[in-house]
Amino acid sequence: MIAATRRWLRRNRTPIALGVGVVGAGYVVTQYVLGKISDARERMSSDRIARENLRRRFEQNQEDCTFTVLALLPTATDNILAELETERITFELQQQKAAKLARNGEPHPSELGSGPPSVTDDDGRSMVSLQSESGVHASQMGIPSPSTIGDGPQDGGRQVQKTRKTKLQLWNDLKISAITRAFTLIYTLALLTLLTRIQLNLLGRRSYLSSVVSLATGGMEQSTISLENHDDDNPDQAYGNDFETNRQYLTFSWWLLHRGWKEVMLKVEEAVKEVFGGLSIRDDINVQKFSELTLEVRKKVEGATEAERQAGRWLEYLLPPKDQEDFVLKESGMTTDTSPPASASSGITPLRRLLDETSDLIDSPPFSHVLTLLLDAGFSTLVDQKVAQQAFKMPAVPEILDVEAPRITELVEVKPVKLPIVLAILTRQAHSIGNGVPNEYLQAMEQVRDLEAFAAVVYSSNWESEISPMDNDGTTLFTQKDGPGGPEIIAVNSQASGETVPGQESIVDVGSTSTFESAWGKAVETAEKPSSQ
Repeated sequence: MIAATRRWLRRNRTPIALGVGVVGAGYVVTQYVLGKISDARERMSSDRIARENLRRRFEQNQEDCTFTVLALLPTATDNILAELETERITFELQQQKAAKLARNGEPHPSELGSGPPSVTDDDGRSMVSLQSESGVHASQMGIPSPSTIGDGPQDGGRQVQKTRKTKLQLWNDLKISAITRAFTLIYTLALLTLLTRIQLNLLGRRSYLSSVVSLATGGMEQSTISLENHDDDNPDQAYGNDFETNRQYLTFSWWLLHRGWKEVMLKVEEAVKEVFGGLSIRDDINVQKFSELTLEVRKKVEGATEAERQAGRWLEYLLPPKDQEDFVLKESGMTTDTSPPASASSGITPLRRLLDETSDLIDSPPFSHVLTLLLDAGFSTLVDQKVAQQAFKMPAVPEILDVEAPRITELVEVKPVKLPIVLAILTRQAHSIGNGVPNEYLQAMEQVRDLEAFAAVVYSSNWESEISPMDNDGTTLFTQKDGPGGPEIIAVNSQASGETVPGQESIVDVGSTSTFESAWGKAVETAEKPSSQ
C-alpha cells in the first residue's frame, strides 16, 4: 500500500507540484487583492470622513460670519444714525407746526394734522407718521422735549430762533436724510458682510491647514482631521497659531465701522441729492417711480454698466491705506510695545500677507459681482417688499413663485402716495436694517448663492501662500494632483514616517493657486449646473 502510494506520487509529482503552485499563487493573489480592497475602503472612508469634517468646518465658519456681522453692525448703525438725524428734523417740523397753531390761536390738537385735509395738514400727518412709524421716540435720539425749547435765560429761545430753518428747507433736509440713511445702511451691511466673509474664511483656511500639518507632523495616532482647533498646540506651527496676528487682522474692520461708512454716505448722499433733489415733498409718487429713482441712485454709486461696476474700487471703504494701518491698530487698542508696525517694509509678516491677500480679493472682479448681488437682495427687500407693502399697500408676493415669473402684484392697480409716507417707511426701515432682530436684510443677502461660492473659493484657494512657510527644509508636505480646475491638494506627507495621510478635497474644485478668478469661475460654473438641469 505504501509502495503503491509512493509510485503514484512519483508518477504524478509534476501535476501535483503544478497544482500546489497554482493554489498557492491563487491564495497569495487573493490575499493581495483583498488587502488592496481593504486599503481602498479605508482610504475612501477616511476621505469621506475628512471631507465631511471639512464641510462642517466651512459651514460653521459661515455661521460665525453671520454672528460677527450682527455683532459689528450696531457700531456702524449708531454712527450713521448719529450723523443723519432724521428724527431730529422731524421733531423740528413738529415744533413749527405746533408754534403755527399757537400763533393762530387754534387749540393745540392731540395729534398734529387733525382737521380739514390740506397740503399743510398732509405734511402734519406725515410728520406724525415719521415719528410714530420709525419706532424711535424723540427722547431716545437726544432730541430735547418741547418744554425745554425756548427755556433758559439766553440760550434756548434765541439759539433755536437763530438756527431755525424754513419748513421747506426742513422737508428737503428730511427727504435727503431719510433716503440717504436707509441706502447707506444697506451699502454698509453688504460691505461688512463681504469683508467679514473674507476675513474669517482666510483665518479658517489657516486654521484648517494648521490641523492638517499638525496631523502630518504629529504622528499617525489620529486618522482624521478633527474639528478641534490645534492652532495653539504647537508653538512651532506656522499656520493659525498666531493669535495676536489674528486679532490684529480682524481689528481692521474698525476702518469700515468708523471711517469707511462716512465715505460711502457722502457718495450716496451726492447721488440722492442729484436724483431725488428735484422731487417736491408735495408730489405724489408711485412704486414704479420710486423703484426707478432708487435704481438711478445705485447706478451713480456703483456704475451704470458691468464694465463700470468692475472698474469700481471699494478697497478705500473697507481697509485703510498703509500709512493709516498703525493708526487703526492704535485706535482699536491692538498696538503693543512688542508688536511690529503693520506697515513695516522689512520682511513679509503674517499680518502683511493677510492684508495684502484681502486687498487683492476686494479688488477682484468676483468681489464686485457678489457685492452687486448682495445689494440687489438688500434693495429688493427695502423697495419691493417693505416700501411696496407698507407705503403702497401692495400684497406680498408668495415665496413659492419663481424669481423670473411675473409678479402678481404688478397686475394690481396701485395708487400713488405722498412722498412723506414713503419717507416714514424709510425712517423706520433704517432701524430695521441696522438693528433688526431678526435682520431680514442680512437674511436676504445670505440667500445669495454666489456669496457662499465666493466664501468657498476664499476658503479653499491660494494654498501656496500658507504652505510656503512650512516648506523651509525642502521637504514637501503636500501632494498635489492635476484636477479639472487645476492642482488639488490630495495628501499630506508625514516627515516623521514618510507615510502619506489622506487629505481633504476642496469644497469646490480649486483652480490655480495663484489665480483666484479661475477658481471663482469654476465655482460659479459648478453652482449653476443644478439650476440648469
